[in-house]
Formats: sequence, C-alpha cells, structure tokens
Amino acid sequence: MRVQILKSPAPIESKPLELWDMPVPQPGPGQVRIRVKACGICRTDLHEAEGELALPKLPVVPGHQIVGTVDAAGPKTGRLKPGDRAGVPWLHEACGECGFCRRGDENLCDRPVFTGYTVDGGYAEYALAQEAFCCALPAGIGDQEAAPLLCAGIIGYRALRVAGVRPGETLGLFGFGASAHLALQVAAHWGCKVFVFSRGESHQTLALGLGAAWAGSPADAPPHPLDRAVSFAPAGAIIPQALSRLVKGGTLALAGIHLDEIPRMPYSLLYGERVLRSIANATRRDADEFLALAAKIPVRTKVRLFPLEEANEALRLLKQGAIDGAGVLAL
Repeated sequence: MRVQILKSPAPIESKPLELWDMPVPQPGPGQVRIRVKACGICRTDLHEAEGELALPKLPVVPGHQIVGTVDAAGPKTGRLKPGDRAGVPWLHEACGECGFCRRGDENLCDRPVFTGYTVDGGYAEYALAQEAFCCALPAGIGDQEAAPLLCAGIIGYRALRVAGVRPGETLGLFGFGASAHLALQVAAHWGCKVFVFSRGESHQTLALGLGAAWAGSPADAPPHPLDRAVSFAPAGAIIPQALSRLVKGGTLALAGIHLDEIPRMPYSLLYGERVLRSIANATRRDADEFLALAAKIPVRTKVRLFPLEEANEALRLLKQGAIDGAGVLAL
C-alpha cells in the first residue's frame, strides 16, 4: 500500500514526508482495518512534521481524521463488519483504568494512544483502528466532507463546551481554519452572535458567508465585548488580545495542541474572574454528540482536496494560512 511517512522532522518546505510502499497491515484483537477514502489534514500533522511535538514513534504515518470502509476485522470485534463505513479520530485508544478514564475523562488518560502519532495513521491507503474508538458517521455527509469533522469538528465542539458557551451569547473565534469554520456553525445554530478574528481576508469572507455577525483582524475592536472566546491559533500573542475583549466572568478556551510562548501581560486582563482554559483531546462522548449535531444542523464543510502524493504541499499551504476551510487527502 502507498503511504506518506515521516522519518525525520524538518521544515515542511523541505518536504519531510516521503511516499513509500508498505505491506497492508493485519488487524489484531479488537481492531478493524480501514480502507481509507479520505483523511483530513490537521495543524497537528504540521507540528509533527516540523518537530514542534515530541514524537514517540519514528518513522510514523501521520493523519488522524480518517474516513473509509471496514476492509477486515480482527478477533474480539463484532460492532463493525466488512463494508461498514467508519471514522477514525485522534484518540485511538484510552487505557480505561486510570483515574481520569474511570471518571469519564478519557481525553486526559495517563496512557493514551493517538492515531497518526503513537500509531500509524491515515496518510495511507489502509489504516488500523480500535473498533471501540471508531465513530459512526452521518449518512448524509460524504467521505471527504466528513473527514474534518473527526478532529477539527470534534475539538471545536469540545472547545465551545469547555468555554461554557450558552445560547444567545456573544462568542469570539480567533483564527479561522478547519476547526473554527465548523465551530462557527454550531454556535450560530445555538443562536450565538459570532465575531471572527483572522488576518486573512478570504477567511473573513468565508466566516461571514457561514453566519458570522462580524469579521476583522485580531487587532480590530469588535462591535461589543465577548461573553466567551476560543482561540484556534498556535500564537500565544493572541491570548492577551482575546482576554482584552472578554467581559468580566468570561472564558477563553485554547483549542490548539501546540502554542508558542505566552507573552508577559498585566494581571488586569485576567482580573474580574475571567478564565483561561486549555483543550486536551476529546472523548467518544464528544464525538457522538458533535456528529449527531452536525447531521441535524446540518454542518457545511468547505474542503480543498489533495492527492496523497501532495501531502507535503497541503501542509505547506496550511502553514501559510492558504487553505480556506479544511484540507483533505482524497484516496
């Protein structure tokens, strides 16, 4: 099978992903093999490729927003059968035994396994997945449009929940890529007034087309203060800007897995019981809730397709902010 494999991290401009031919993997107990139809491109993949995240496995096949059909099933499976459509998210498996798992916070598991990070992922023609952690996908959403839902969508939904967004509130979204363009649609469905902060004019135009009430740059003052905010940008400089827009008692959630340094800032930006929270992974419950909601709204996913051979180029464009919506590898 063809795969894009990372042997050694390097700037994405040097094309660190290499197209290889590897044996088709065989599913073990509890596993299913997925014939990949589409795999979403995530900023986490870029952080891996460029070495901004410590990699527990090298070489590794990136990709954790996998949509495909079950091709084979190993022992101790039964929920999914060959021919079934399935999605494979970032959380490949949680231990189920640590204190976090026992209290329902499997996203904070002490011994997690992550798709395309701890184990090989979906930049490939076939991928293995734990049956218990596969997602059922909405029938009305195509393979390529469904792929970004499996990380960008689920994480965006969790970020809204962790931020405490309530119907009718004013929400600020900082950075407008794959995750934000999906979170915007959820918030709009809840009756929120959404203000989008992005330096890209095309991103601002897309946001307004998807229902944002206002769009501008992070330095611009919105029409009025924010009740809640979510930052999807990997830039710590956004944090004081976002906090300065929050009302007292408001919450800013940070939805990225990687962030550069947070700058020094006056305590007055946090004072007034403002809250700063990070988002770490997601649970199967988050996935089930979001995917059901995505089908109900229904969420519109704007995708730009790339062949597997162009994975490096897709990540380069993502780094430059040159993809409106979500990038997807189509296999």
